[in-house]
Amino acid sequence: MTDREILSKVDHTLLKADAKQRDIKRICEEALRYETASVCINPGYIEYAKGILGDKIPVCTVIGFPLGAMTTRAKVFEAKDAVEKGAAEVDMVINISKAKDGEFDYITEEIRLIKEAVGDRVLKVIIETCLLTDEEKVRLCKCVIDGGADFIKTSTGFSTGGATFHDIKLFSENCKGKCKIKAAGGIRTREDMEKFIELGADRLGTSSAVKIMYGNK
Repeated sequence: MTDREILSKVDHTLLKADAKQRDIKRICEEALRYETASVCINPGYIEYAKGILGDKIPVCTVIGFPLGAMTTRAKVFEAKDAVEKGAAEVDMVINISKAKDGEFDYITEEIRLIKEAVGDRVLKVIIETCLLTDEEKVRLCKCVIDGGADFIKTSTGFSTGGATFHDIKLFSENCKGKCKIKAAGGIRTREDMEKFIELGADRLGTSSAVKIMYGNK
């Protein structure tokens, strides 16, 4: 797999609270240069990033981030606002407490409402795998599919762990092509990226991909 083929599956990500405008500009320029799948940024920078990227690279943003503990109504508003400002892809965080309490119908309905809000834009659902049992992860694969989302995603990158090979394999076995898979959080090497893709990941969320491939060029 070539560097470019890998980068075409990367959501080039910068979600740090202290990211400056010049940092957003840099990752947008890198995305254009290396043709990444998207640029993933916090909602406050959607319009700025869209102004740089135009229609060449999709703007991806996050909602209910990073804890997922907001109300469904708040997440729906945030999702609508994001697409109105130019986001082509939205990565939402589930209410993890509801998953731990076994309230999977609640999670499915929340996903459905947010998908309704974003329409034909891509919706990815972050389930924060590091906080879940395998049984909960399997149940959440069904929630994502039944809710009509486009992707299930492992992690925010802000909790106790990120993507693992085990979780991508588990997703692949249980989603069975009914939704796509995104591995995110803790991806640090080219070998990791290739392995995640081989196991079934359609997207990779990382801030490090361009640096891994090309250093600081």
